[in-house]
Amino acid sequence: MEHTYTVALAGNPNVGKSTVFNRLTGLRQHTGNWPGKTVERAEGYFSQAGQRFRLVDLPGTYSLAADSPEEEVAGAFLQSGQADAVIVVVDASCLRRGLILALQLRQQTWRLVLCVNLMDEAARRGVTPQIRRLGQLLDVPVVATAARSGKGLAELRHQAAEVCRREPWEDGWKLTYVPPVEAALGLLETGMSRRRAVALLWGSPPTEGEQSLWQRAQQRLGALSGQALRDSLTASVVALAEEIGRQCVRCAGPDPHAPDRRLDRLLTSRLTGFPVMLLLLGLVFYLTIQGANAPSRLLSRWLTALEEPLRGLLAGAPWWVQGAVVDGIYRTVAWVVAVMLPPMAIFFPLFTLLEDAGYLPRVAFCMDRCFRAAGACGRQSLTMAMGFGCNACGVTGCRIIASPRERLVAILTNCFVPCNGRFPTLIALIGLFFLGDAAGPGRSALAAAVFLGVIVFCVAMTLAMSKLLSATVLRGQPSFFSLELPPYRLPQVGRVLVRSLLDRTVFVLGRALTVTAPAGLLIWGMGNMDAGGVSLLERAAGVLSPLGRLMGLDGMVLLAFLLGFPANEIVLPILLMGYLHTGTLTECSGLEALRAILLHSGWTTETALCMMALCLLHFPCGTTCLTIRRETGGCRWTLLAMVLPTAVGMAVCMLIHGAFGLLG
Repeated sequence: MEHTYTVALAGNPNVGKSTVFNRLTGLRQHTGNWPGKTVERAEGYFSQAGQRFRLVDLPGTYSLAADSPEEEVAGAFLQSGQADAVIVVVDASCLRRGLILALQLRQQTWRLVLCVNLMDEAARRGVTPQIRRLGQLLDVPVVATAARSGKGLAELRHQAAEVCRREPWEDGWKLTYVPPVEAALGLLETGMSRRRAVALLWGSPPTEGEQSLWQRAQQRLGALSGQALRDSLTASVVALAEEIGRQCVRCAGPDPHAPDRRLDRLLTSRLTGFPVMLLLLGLVFYLTIQGANAPSRLLSRWLTALEEPLRGLLAGAPWWVQGAVVDGIYRTVAWVVAVMLPPMAIFFPLFTLLEDAGYLPRVAFCMDRCFRAAGACGRQSLTMAMGFGCNACGVTGCRIIASPRERLVAILTNCFVPCNGRFPTLIALIGLFFLGDAAGPGRSALAAAVFLGVIVFCVAMTLAMSKLLSATVLRGQPSFFSLELPPYRLPQVGRVLVRSLLDRTVFVLGRALTVTAPAGLLIWGMGNMDAGGVSLLERAAGVLSPLGRLMGLDGMVLLAFLLGFPANEIVLPILLMGYLHTGTLTECSGLEALRAILLHSGWTTETALCMMALCLLHFPCGTTCLTIRRETGGCRWTLLAMVLPTAVGMAVCMLIHGAFGLLG
């Protein structure tokens, strides 16, 4: 089978477009960025009647007006003529809203297939779209689908293939505008197609040969120009979408969205929105903390048991080769896997379930006022929440913010929330120094409550730093954006597990290991190479000791953070390695043993508090720094992303040390 045709897949956000794409292409897909853009693209292939089709998933957009990078990418691709057909996906229960984009696309091409998706959800709400009537009014094939269950997708493939193969024909369908616009279109159509004339009115720049005709058409438009012209065009599209919706939608009840509105009154109101958000976040942390303990210990034992067989394979090699490979590289990698994998495998699915259920946009809605007050964008709350799982993922997620200034603010402040790589250190310190005599499940609940307080502090710091950046190096007015609150849906647990474990957990873990393995070799070398009878590790810690004392810590703590740059998970093992003089990463047998080591090394409650502050507020890990450099396109912003949290963390530690000095 030879690849011949290209099919574009377009639609609003939250209409199941990704599900349609995944169902049509299966595993025959790949992702990347559009050329010159940080907007993600996905491509895949499907077959129909012995023919292969390339399916291009366009960014979710409400309009073809280029007001955001997503809309610019979608509009440019559709107007480039690369697509042999376009499938536009609309929500069956919100047909009128989806028709706005569909009508804009219908003006661009007759090679269109309208996919009315989520028919099962519409049926539960008592909404019945009139599919045949819709096809008559738009003069294009219309297919009803329920992509989650796969219903209608075979017909969708068939119709897309038929449209691609169809011979060109004279399209008699057109959208009627107000008289001045129709007059301008009539003039433009003397020298070009109506499709091209409409594109010029929407803002496409005229070519040199079109300049004269375009100037004459502008005279017919009169006062309609710029934003006023676009508003008039939009009003005509919306009016037709409303009319088609009235003719093609039947509702069994008065308001099919009433249940969602009742839930929204609980989840987004000023009175209950924040308490519910904190409770859900606390529950996620409790399940992550409680659920990750046993798997982490079990995984650690399994990986540790493999050390001796690996050492046996290297029996003929020099001692330093065995040490570098087993005690350096392998043990560091094993530490990261044992500590990082279980929390991620719990946190990411829980986070994705909230996303799939439609709750995360409500979080952005609640947090929008706070971020706008800080000169940032409400969508930053979503990228901040992603940072709890992995700061690198949070930085990548900042692509959803259209404003370049606000995107930079979100990128530079994302590491002010702790990723799951910092969770073990924070949880261990909370359990050792701040829980008293609590035991059993109550201990996990109390740890989650204290941890939630730590998270609230981090969110406050994120807002404060966003305000600082917005008032200094990234000055500007907060932008406005449209935030759709999607309908509440029962999450697809199986799909969520696959997506979160493969697309997020394994991907992030793989990137972390690429920088962890070389770090393990460096750490082992510093611990086993002497200078005057003292290891390089201890000598470096001695150099940092004066600064450490100013911050209420010691030089070994600061060195552990520096050497833990590749992965936050190895900070605590490096610290134990330095305190115990073992020459290799060390794991304690339990919290009590860890407490004894720390107390013997001179730790107090003040030390633990300063350590927690620095753990929360320091430079991002190596993976995140590489991601920041890729997303910002240079080293300047990456350097600022490293310096800013580190300077704040050092200042906070010094304040804590000074406060304890005054009280003591």
